[in-house]
Amino acid sequence: MNEEMKSWEEKGGIRFLKRVGIKPGQKVLDFGARVGHYSIPAAAIVGNMGNVYALDKNKDSLNELKRKAGEQKLENITLVKTNGGIETGLENNSVDVALAYDVLHLIGNRKKLYGEIHRVLIEKGLFSVYPKHNKLDQPEQSLKNLEPKDIVKEIEAHNFHFKEKHCGLLSHDDFLNKGCVLNFKKKEELR
Repeated sequence: MNEEMKSWEEKGGIRFLKRVGIKPGQKVLDFGARVGHYSIPAAAIVGNMGNVYALDKNKDSLNELKRKAGEQKLENITLVKTNGGIETGLENNSVDVALAYDVLHLIGNRKKLYGEIHRVLIEKGLFSVYPKHNKLDQPEQSLKNLEPKDIVKEIEAHNFHFKEKHCGLLSHDDFLNKGCVLNFKKKEELR
């Protein structure tokens, strides 16, 4: 890992994720964690009383995340290896914050993802999305025709309420770039 990314994980990422709303003692789901560019700073914030569920389908990426967590003596990261599906394997109402950073463009059935995130979040839990690869930011795959405002509408249609946007220097793959995340609060389903 290059020094810029290491510094971001240890400093810049912590500052940014605190602004997003991650707090000490929380349980955080990092959906599509890769090598942990967000899991590592989130684990530093939540501390020993919290936990980060780092979910990914790539075993090598999770092994790299495990190695980095060991170097930093972070024992509050639970690696979750999936088969590439949407299901997290987590309990209902079990996490305070769910991150879906730079993964929406890879998801064929985003409605199913939003349902799974809604299921695992606590009441009024935070769902934070980095919609990289939308129409205005290196368009690609399933987001190439959507602007951020379209993504907000899409997520709000699935029992979330848009709260705020945070912009800054973000991790994209193994580099840093300017970007914005969209924060949503979980709404209760209509009965």
